Amino acid sequence: MIEDIKRLGFNTDHYYIKRSFVVDKIHFENRTFYAKFEKINEPINDTLLKQHLKKESTVALSLLDKNGFTTLLLIEYKGDEATKFYHTAKQLFDSIGIKNYETYEGKSDRHIQIYIKTKPLSLEDASDTLQKISDLLCIKLPNDWRTLPNKNLPQQYNIATLPYKKLSL
Repeated sequence: MIEDIKRLGFNTDHYYIKRSFVVDKIHFENRTFYAKFEKINEPINDTLLKQHLKKESTVALSLLDKNGFTTLLLIEYKGDEATKFYHTAKQLFDSIGIKNYETYEGKSDRHIQIYIKTKPLSLEDASDTLQKISDLLCIKLPNDWRTLPNKNLPQQYNIATLPYKKLSL
């Protein structure tokens, strides 16, 4: 699993660790966000990844590089019909030509993370691409997911909690 996380292409020069308290108050576009993930400015290591996989801590990595570009798009489903969501998303991806994606289990079996690998995209382009995919998914399913990166969120919120297990549905 550690190799999968590294292979996905996350920005690993820093990481975020979830705390039980608010670590930062972020003002962004006339809104206030209360971050519980603390940014640690050092590369992620295998020990930390193992602790995350054992659910001893919750670790997240940034989807954006230092220049604001990404090669990973994330659709994170948190609902009651994970299998139905996966199969609907798979059919949609086939119909619109998305072939390079991987599916993982999140914190529970009700959480699915679909990572779509792409050429480097700006935050704006990534957010627009994900909005189009989300709009197509909304036709068939209730909206029980979020997409990242998202231009309407501060950079500290464009992070993904690391997955726990690769899925083969």
